[in-house]
Amino acid sequence: MSKDKKNNDNQLFLVDGSGFIFRAYHALPPLTNPEGVPVGAVLGFTNMLVKLLADYHAPRVAVIFDAARKNFRNDIYAEYKANRDETPEDLIPQFPLIRQATEAFDLPALEMEGYEADDLIATYARLAVEQGMEVTVVSSDKDLMQLVREGVRMLDPMKNKFIGPDQVVEKFGVTPDKVVDIQSLAGDSVDNVPGVPGIGVKTAALLINEYGDLDTLLERAGEIKQNKRRENLIEFAEQARISRDLVRLDINVPVTMSIDEMVAHEPNSEKLIGFLRDQGFRSVVSRLGKDYALPTAAQVSSTPASSEASAQAVELPPIAENTYTLIQDEATLQTWIDRAFETGVLAIDTETTSLTPAKAKLVGISIAPEVGKAAYIPLGHVGEEVDLLGGSDEEIKQIDLNKAMEMLKGVLTDPSVIKIGQNIKYDWQMIAKHGIEMSPMDDTMLLSYVLDGTSHSHGMDALAELYLEHQTIHYEDVCGKGKNQITFDRVQLDKALDYAAEDADVTLRLWHILKPRLAQESMVTVYEEVERPLVPVIARMELEGVKVDPLRLKALGDEFGKQMIALEADIYKLAGHEFNVGSPKQMGVVLFDEMGLPGGKKTKTGDWSTNASALEDLAAQGHEIVEKILEWRGLSKLRSTYTNALQEQINPATGRVHTSFSMAATSTGRLSSSDPNLQNIPIRTENGRSIRTAFVANEGYEILSVDYSQVELRLIAHMANIPALKKAFQDGQDIHATTAASVFGLALEDVTDEIRRRAKAINFGIIYGISAFGLAKQLHISNGEAKQYIDAYFAKFPELRDFMDDAKSEAKKFGYVKTILGRKCTIQGINEKGPRKAFAERQAINAPVQGTAADIMKLAMIAVPKALKKANLDACMMIQVHDELVFEVPVSQRQETHKIVSEVMEDVFRDKCDVPLIAEGGHGQNWAEAH
Repeated sequence: MSKDKKNNDNQLFLVDGSGFIFRAYHALPPLTNPEGVPVGAVLGFTNMLVKLLADYHAPRVAVIFDAARKNFRNDIYAEYKANRDETPEDLIPQFPLIRQATEAFDLPALEMEGYEADDLIATYARLAVEQGMEVTVVSSDKDLMQLVREGVRMLDPMKNKFIGPDQVVEKFGVTPDKVVDIQSLAGDSVDNVPGVPGIGVKTAALLINEYGDLDTLLERAGEIKQNKRRENLIEFAEQARISRDLVRLDINVPVTMSIDEMVAHEPNSEKLIGFLRDQGFRSVVSRLGKDYALPTAAQVSSTPASSEASAQAVELPPIAENTYTLIQDEATLQTWIDRAFETGVLAIDTETTSLTPAKAKLVGISIAPEVGKAAYIPLGHVGEEVDLLGGSDEEIKQIDLNKAMEMLKGVLTDPSVIKIGQNIKYDWQMIAKHGIEMSPMDDTMLLSYVLDGTSHSHGMDALAELYLEHQTIHYEDVCGKGKNQITFDRVQLDKALDYAAEDADVTLRLWHILKPRLAQESMVTVYEEVERPLVPVIARMELEGVKVDPLRLKALGDEFGKQMIALEADIYKLAGHEFNVGSPKQMGVVLFDEMGLPGGKKTKTGDWSTNASALEDLAAQGHEIVEKILEWRGLSKLRSTYTNALQEQINPATGRVHTSFSMAATSTGRLSSSDPNLQNIPIRTENGRSIRTAFVANEGYEILSVDYSQVELRLIAHMANIPALKKAFQDGQDIHATTAASVFGLALEDVTDEIRRRAKAINFGIIYGISAFGLAKQLHISNGEAKQYIDAYFAKFPELRDFMDDAKSEAKKFGYVKTILGRKCTIQGINEKGPRKAFAERQAINAPVQGTAADIMKLAMIAVPKALKKANLDACMMIQVHDELVFEVPVSQRQETHKIVSEVMEDVFRDKCDVPLIAEGGHGQNWAEAH
């Protein structure tokens, strides 16, 4: 049978619901609905039904589920499927939702106690064929391949490929009628089907093809020449027969629904759309919009504050119906540029030699001015073999790089054409290295991030799968893997075209789906005022980098090494002998077996746990050896992560390190830094702080560091509307002393340093939903005393308790909380039980505060460069560490720069916050001096 989209009453589609649930669960990123319930597998299942009904107009459909794990096969073999892992916790609540999805599409959902879904499918397939029907089993499960025959085929819904006799032979080496025999011999470790030891699928196929069937093989097993194989077949003959009873599907299940009742028809639109909206499946609603009298996502344009192009009403054609063009001459390139001016949009993606912008060379650019029409412009490809003089063994036709950039400059900077990218920060950097600052821009990664928080991945592969049901060509598919991987400049042009043009095409499709949702979901402000204008700011910071002194790093590494040697000597003396301090296993033996320290716990492997938490508890009890081990570990990490690794990460061309700031990684909107991570340099110890002395300014310049003071405390005073705390900040009081006086009923002058320290711990702990146990541990007091402190705090500031309760309720209802500007901070696990729920509740309390602080910092990062430019100051913003901004500034301009930066940071959120934000700074020749 061939793929047929026409209505044909003679076809029956049997959907393996249970099998697909697990495939969808593992294939799609984690998602939650507005109630916080996991729905990733539900969305995959729903998309499969939509595609099945749309592509094949299936006239008869039934969805088959397993009723329970145990069935008649457990009576035959008690260990059948006994080895399977427990069902993932976040998959369990999705089973009833998948049945609801089936009902919402008005399709039969069938199951029967004592039988597996496969048995019902086998029975209905037999009945349908006997009635002269053609059957399509929607599944990729190998166990169902025994059903394939004339009139019965399979459809893999994930790959959208049919499975017929040829595919079965390719899989098992035998025709479908012999599949049961193969499985009887080879067994199945997944289902705990024993089979015959030492015989796999290939060997089984050789044997069955030679002897004809299982019974004949077992009868003539004595003829087999290979000793071990012969012995096993004789010894385990009965086990093979039992295995056959386990894998052979029952085609005579006493089913109750007739095939005539399995008629697919238009579902109740109100019920279906209601279900989809309840689960937050906006992309599915959009796809069904035309059929259900609802506007499609592509038919609703967003309303950005600017006059830039917005997503226009388009019908997205199937991605398979694309036209991709290789641009190798100037005339063709001009034609595509002209088309971009006509459409007002241009999806763009760059191909390079490295993922590090400061080191990468531009290899080519892909563009798409309209959906389904994309092109690739090769600019730096070379031959597969390159001689010592740099020449290639073949002539590659491509436009001169400088000429191409000259031609593209107009469209890349014209305000009438919006440039669209997936993680466009990288593309902006690669274009900027050729003297062109792309503008205006949209970023599908950031659109997705703003709309859905961290409820799923925002990478192109995940978004294409989620919204387009398309599996993109992977980088490894064209460049290879491991030591054989080549750089993109060596990829053949035909392969480069398919890969690169697809990226631009997919990006434009995603934009048409995601951009309209901004206005629909009231997320325009976060995207248009915070995320999008931040892209070029961070791009410049990354390219600028920060100067690092390698000699200082080496000196620090040497010093740390000496300290480690001294610590090892002390540790050996305390332990009574030498051992590998870096070995958790050996350390556990020393601490718990030999020295008998209390409180030791063993891991699943049977070794003692020596993680940081376990050792910190022991150190708090005054065990000197543990204190020294922790100090040794800290130094070891400083050496490996910073003094050694940072030297390797200095770019020889610039003498600077160029960190990468991820803009769509955290649930609260904070930026994260990597390669190297400059936001995680430890500063609580003298040795940790010394790492910052290696970050230096050029001659004639200084490092200026400006950070927000107590920003999260100030924000919670405003957000929880706590009059006493707001007044304390407005009056410029010492907030920790004021809190201590209020909570402990003291006069301000009677607050001692120790009492203030305790109030400070409570102030900052409350922001993170600290428990009495956590506070007790931090202050080294009893749980009862810590609880009294917290109770007294809430009694004095009852508004805070209301704020926390509201945050937890919001998270439970929607699966996220919001910042003042409306950013969604996803809270995973809020509706679960146990420790994960407690952690999620603490996140729900802190996230709107931390997220608002992140939004404020981003607004400041956008405003500061503009203010400095307006004042004709030459300071360069290099690093952001949560509440801190770090600049390299000419010494002569340092004072004025400090003044402007502080003023901008303090003013950027003034009209939205009742509490003043204070920015404080310092300066010096290195980062440590400045902070």
